[in-house]
Amino acid sequence: MRVCIVAEHASYKFGGEAVLPLHYFAGLRARGIDAWLIVHTRTRAELEAAFPADRDRLRFIPDAWFHKLLFRLSGFLPRRIAEASLGLLSQLATQHLARRIVRELVASESIDIVHQPIPVSPRFPSLMTGLGVPVVIGPMNGGMEYPPAFRHAESAFSRVAIAMGRKLSNFFNSLLPGKQRADILLVANERTRLALPAGVCGRVIELVENGVHLDTWSPDAGDTATQSKAPGKARFVFMGRLVDWKGLDMAIEALSLVPNSELTIIGDGLMRETWKQTADKLGVANRVVFTGFLPQIECAPYLQSSLALVLPSIYECGGAVVLEAMASGIPVIATKWGGPADYLDSSCGFLIEPSSRQVMVQDFAAAMSRLAAEPQLRDQLGTNGRRRVEQQFDWNKKIVRILEIYDEARSRPYVTLPG
Repeated sequence: MRVCIVAEHASYKFGGEAVLPLHYFAGLRARGIDAWLIVHTRTRAELEAAFPADRDRLRFIPDAWFHKLLFRLSGFLPRRIAEASLGLLSQLATQHLARRIVRELVASESIDIVHQPIPVSPRFPSLMTGLGVPVVIGPMNGGMEYPPAFRHAESAFSRVAIAMGRKLSNFFNSLLPGKQRADILLVANERTRLALPAGVCGRVIELVENGVHLDTWSPDAGDTATQSKAPGKARFVFMGRLVDWKGLDMAIEALSLVPNSELTIIGDGLMRETWKQTADKLGVANRVVFTGFLPQIECAPYLQSSLALVLPSIYECGGAVVLEAMASGIPVIATKWGGPADYLDSSCGFLIEPSSRQVMVQDFAAAMSRLAAEPQLRDQLGTNGRRRVEQQFDWNKKIVRILEIYDEARSRPYVTLPG
C-alpha cells in the first residue's frame, strides 16, 4: 500500500489538529508503509528535523503572497468569523496548490490512497477529488455550538455570520465537491455526521479524532509525583491555548475556593495577561503559575505530578489533553460539552454541566476539593482513565484501524470523475 497524507498544516509544536497528520504519517512509516506527507512549508524546518530519515517523503506547499495577506487581515476579525471566511479562503488556496502536488505524486509514486485528515471541520470544502485514486477524509469533528447559558459570549454579529456561513456550506461543497465524492468520510461523533454537507456519496465511518501515545503519556510513581500528591499539596493543571472559550477564569475562581491548592497553566495565547490579572484580583496570584508554551515531552511530568487536569472549556470539539491526562493516570474535571464528553465519564473524572458560570465555578471547586480530600477516589479514577485510554484511544490501535479503512476504500468501486 502506498499512501499520501495531505494537510493544510502539520506541526508537533503547535498541537491541536495540526499534530494529527504527523501521527498518521509517523504511524504508517513505523510499520514500513510507503507513505508521503504533503504540507505547507511554514513548518518545513520542524518536520525535516522530526523525520530525518524520511525527508525525501515530505513535499511542501509554497508560502504564497496571498497566504500572508489573508493571515494579516484575519487579525482584524472575531476568531470564528475569521476562521469561516479568510481562514477558509486561505485553506482553499493551500488545497489548490496541494492538489497539484498530489496529482504529480500519484503519477510518479503509484499512490494507492490519498488521506486528508485536516481541516477537521465537517463543513469546510475539500479539493481532493479527481485524483485517480480513492480518497479518505477525516476524522472530522465539529457541528459545535456554545452551551445555551454561554451564547452571550459570542456577539450577535458573529452568530449571524456563522449561521449564514453554515447555510452556504452546502452550496460551496457542491462547487468544490471533494467531500461529496470522497470514498470514505470519517466522523468523530454523531453531531459531526449531522454537520456533513448534503450529497455525500461515500461511506461514513465513525472514528474518534484524537488518540494518545501511551509511551509519551504514562503514570509515574516516582518521588516527584508522590510528593506533589501528598496531603496539603493539591496541585491541579491546565493545558491548552489561552483563548477566551477555554474559560480558564472559571478554573482560577474555583481555585480561590479550594484552600491549599495550586494551578499550573501550560500554554500561551491572547488571554494570558487578562487571566493573570484575574488571579491577582482574586488573591491567588501566588498559587497560579503560568509556564507559557511547553513541548509535549516537558508537559508529561506536570500531568504525572498533578492531582487532576481541569478543562473548563465551553467550545471544545476535541480535547486531546483529556486523553493525555487519562493516559497519565490522573482524573479529569471538564465541561460536559463537546469533545470531553465523548472521552470522559464518571468512572475516570467529573463532567461539569455548563448550566451557568456560577454553577460551573462552584462545581469545579467541589470536584477539586473532593479529589484533594479523597486520595483513594483520585487513584481509582486515574487507574480507570488509563485503562479506558488503553482500550479505546491508543494511537497504535488507531493506525491498525486506519489501515483497515484504507483497504476498504481500495476495495470500493471507484469511478474516475473529472478534476
